[in-house]
Amino acid sequence: MDDVIAVVPDLFFQSRISAAARRLGRAVRYTTPEAVGVGDFRLALIDLDAAPDIASTIVRIRGMGSGQVVVFGPHVDTERRKLARRAGADRVLAKSKFVTDLASILGAGRGEA
Repeated sequence: MDDVIAVVPDLFFQSRISAAARRLGRAVRYTTPEAVGVGDFRLALIDLDAAPDIASTIVRIRGMGSGQVVVFGPHVDTERRKLARRAGADRVLAKSKFVTDLASILGAGRGEA
């Protein structure tokens, strides 16, 4: 089982996510929408800008496991954010809110039994 999978091509966001994950003892596997592989996960992070077809990306990730799916993107992209919510994302956040809440998102997505 993967701890955290992330569809996040932006190196700036990757470094922020990786640093926060390290502080919390979490492992992150970065992937692309096309290369999301089979396997369960505890938390999936998806950059709205990374997935042109956000709905199919969320459906594919949802089919992999029961972990939490968090999508983040530009606050002005309200239509695609609504689409992500309808497709099954647990949380859909503006990028600024994602950055602010990153530690709590990673902490809440632990899913430990």
